[in-house]
Amino acid sequence: MTDETPYIVPKEPGRWRALTFAALMHALLFAFLWIGVRWQNDTPATIEAEVWSPEIHEAAPLPVPQKEPEPQSKPVVKEVPQPKSEPKVEEPPVVKPDIALEQEKKRKAEEKRRHEEELRKEKEKEKEKKRLEEDRVAKIKEQEEVKRLEKEKAEKAKKEAAEKKRKQDEADAKQLAKAREEEMRRITGGVPGSGGTGEQARSQGGRADASYMQKIVARIKSNTVFNVPPDLVGNPAVEYVFDLLPDGTLRGAPRKVKSSNVPGFDEAVLRAIEKSQPFPREPKTGNVPSQLNTSHRPKEQ
Repeated sequence: MTDETPYIVPKEPGRWRALTFAALMHALLFAFLWIGVRWQNDTPATIEAEVWSPEIHEAAPLPVPQKEPEPQSKPVVKEVPQPKSEPKVEEPPVVKPDIALEQEKKRKAEEKRRHEEELRKEKEKEKEKKRLEEDRVAKIKEQEEVKRLEKEKAEKAKKEAAEKKRKQDEADAKQLAKAREEEMRRITGGVPGSGGTGEQARSQGGRADASYMQKIVARIKSNTVFNVPPDLVGNPAVEYVFDLLPDGTLRGAPRKVKSSNVPGFDEAVLRAIEKSQPFPREPKTGNVPSQLNTSHRPKEQ
């Protein structure tokens, strides 16, 4: 149906078949009524018979004729058969054009409302999905920010610890230099009970004997625990300088002059130097050198 053409009521299917069936039922009913009425109007037939006997009998007097009562006519009751219920043929309701147009408008309005409702639900789903994605991205950024802050905090703490260690090393070095200077003054000044003269003090501050240095290096080597990597290229050396007190113990921490570029070996030599104290006295002078400079190689350990 369009706005230009009027509303046309569609024809009900099977209409002629229903009319034919109704006409046939009426004809059967009429025939049944006709046959039933004719059958009840037929009068029954009477039969007369005479009986004769072989014996002679006196004739009986004739009976006085009596007036026979007139037979009362019984009312004929006609049985009217109940008509059979005919199947009802429901005719399609006649829809007026105005009502049809109104219903069509309502149907279109309902379809439009449903379509708008579906669009609204779809938009809400998109918004919810977008919100969840934004929350996920924000959470990831927050976690990355927390990691970055923790990393910066760790780096800052590491720098502060390194700076603190550097300052401590500087303070220890200054204190060591001061103690060394006082010790040198004590030795060179011939303090009673020092057991040395100015020449002995100069010999302590000078270069130690080669055999004594070999003995010191061998002692440090025996305390070095390190597994040489099979892929180590060359045989790089590490050098340490460390100051000693008169009793052979270390005065402060050893200082690394040259690295072997093998951090594990450098740490192993440092621990070996600390473990080797107290160091022995020189055989010639009988004193402990105030400072020693040793060199070590990983493949010679």
